[in-house]
Amino acid sequence: MTLLPLEDVTVIDLSTLLPGPLATLYLAEAGARVIKVERPPDGDEMRFFPPAFGESSASFLLLNRGKQSVSIDLKTADGLEEITELLKDADILVEQFRPGVLARLGLGPEMLQQVNPRLITCSITGFGQTGPRAAEAGHDLTYMAASGLLSLARGADGAPVVPATLNADIAGGAWPAVMNILLALRQRDRSGRGLHLDIPMADNLFPLAFMELARGYTGDWPAGGDGLLTGGSPRYAIYRTADNRFLAAAPLEQRFWDRFCDLTGLPDSLRNDVPDPAATKAAVAVLIAQRTAAEWQERFAGQDVCCTVVASLQEAVGDPAFASRGLFARSVRDAGGNRLPALPLPLDPSLRDNRREVDCPEEQNSG
Repeated sequence: MTLLPLEDVTVIDLSTLLPGPLATLYLAEAGARVIKVERPPDGDEMRFFPPAFGESSASFLLLNRGKQSVSIDLKTADGLEEITELLKDADILVEQFRPGVLARLGLGPEMLQQVNPRLITCSITGFGQTGPRAAEAGHDLTYMAASGLLSLARGADGAPVVPATLNADIAGGAWPAVMNILLALRQRDRSGRGLHLDIPMADNLFPLAFMELARGYTGDWPAGGDGLLTGGSPRYAIYRTADNRFLAAAPLEQRFWDRFCDLTGLPDSLRNDVPDPAATKAAVAVLIAQRTAAEWQERFAGQDVCCTVVASLQEAVGDPAFASRGLFARSVRDAGGNRLPALPLPLDPSLRDNRREVDCPEEQNSG
């Protein structure tokens, strides 16, 4: 069996719901031993999130493949003793309490340093460990709104659109947590000392707005829905087809745009979209509405115009472009033997556990 990069790493995961559990799923897939600490009597709230799968939550199964589970009440003396014993031999502690909660539980920085000087503690929060909003409660939409990112995409009525993806939890929380943990492990290899990682989800959203920040820093702060990549350009837009489906068109570069104009039949007078992008976009919309999605798909096939029909999630999962690469070939198995396709993670196959079936910690064990 291939040696996995994190086989000698032990992770204690105190987190719940999405950001922390997704981060530790990456670590588990790369070979780490992940011990998920759940509070009695019910455990992680995600266990009860819809949709149900047998006696489990499908979401919980997807996020906790290959982990172990222990039930520990951190608010009791016995619980503090149990978690302390686990931390003595651990490499990483992941938590997403509000700032100060870990210390009130008896697991402050000094205590952790004394228990295990090599421990890397990763704290995932909404607004970080310091600052005027550090103690504020929130969810993904909260952090998207606070960072300004939510204002950039707007519907036809001008109102911000609720995102289809949990950007703050994943791109602001889980992914930066994994990246910083791996860097911290490398630093510990050199220094021999652990450290505390502050992962603020709202802060970490700003790189996603790099193009709109560039506009703002040069004196043109975006109003939302008017940027090159946020709805203001005919070259990066979604158009309705004759059969009420949608075409995602992204012919940004001039060579792609020229070919797109030829294939759609856009009049020469509107091909220069700089003077009046709204007029060009409206004209393209009329043209796209004259053919079905299948007709446009056939017309654009092999033409390098960066256009594709908007697929449903079900259609995407069955698309040979993904299925043929084995993206959904692995599975997670609950305590009853029921199987779900495992959550595809962007890890190279040479760096992850490639077993076809892996169990989920469906039943909590006494810690």
